[in-house]
Amino acid sequence: MSGGFGILLPALDECSPFQPQHAPTLIELKHVTVSHTLPDGSKRVVFEDLSLHIRRGEMVYLVGPTGSGKTTLMRLMYMDVLPDAGVVRIGDYRSDTIRPRDTPYLRRSLGVVFQDFQLLSDRNVFENVAFALYATGKSGAQVKNRVLQTLSRVGLSHKRKRYPHELSGGEQQRVVIARAIVNEPWILLADEPTGNLDPAVADEIQKLLLGLHRQGMTVLMATHDYRLVRKFPARTLAFVKGQLVEVDPETLHEA
Repeated sequence: MSGGFGILLPALDECSPFQPQHAPTLIELKHVTVSHTLPDGSKRVVFEDLSLHIRRGEMVYLVGPTGSGKTTLMRLMYMDVLPDAGVVRIGDYRSDTIRPRDTPYLRRSLGVVFQDFQLLSDRNVFENVAFALYATGKSGAQVKNRVLQTLSRVGLSHKRKRYPHELSGGEQQRVVIARAIVNEPWILLADEPTGNLDPAVADEIQKLLLGLHRQGMTVLMATHDYRLVRKFPARTLAFVKGQLVEVDPETLHEA
């Protein structure tokens, strides 16, 4: 395998919460500028000269208005977008030196949870989660064991033969989380994972994400749900005029 994170994660253990205070930096942006080309050929700057450090094992919320750059920031982390200027470093992968053949290895070290699920409608729960493993060349026996363990972890073992249309919104999001973590990623990126869920279900999904964080996973969650951030506080970064500012979750209020 080419590339690597160069940092050994501890085994995930629910009884031994991981403490990130003195852990090494896992995600780093240095003076990053990103712009998009508009249909008329002009450029729109999303953010400019942005810097960020996230330590291994941290839980971080990312908040800000629509269009402020939350999704773009996450796309930078799996290098679907490259910066116009500055450097993005994820583990020991750097945006200025990564080779195309290394990008799949980076992405296997990341789990991504989307708001709109993006499940395969013609495959059941087991098959949707297994799909992520078959892409990495795992054998049938390895896939079966890993998928069953992961479904148990998100509380869906009993729904493994159901199809997405037979599940509630909260159950579908659990499948998405299972698919994101089945490869045992270093980092979980969650882009508005509770945006389509009612408050009670959103709380349950948030507790699941926080459980993964307590076991040592680095979690970055973009959200508009300030109620959730206040109820389950963690380090919170807000986009303000194109820059990231650390804020107190208690000060967040819906507009």
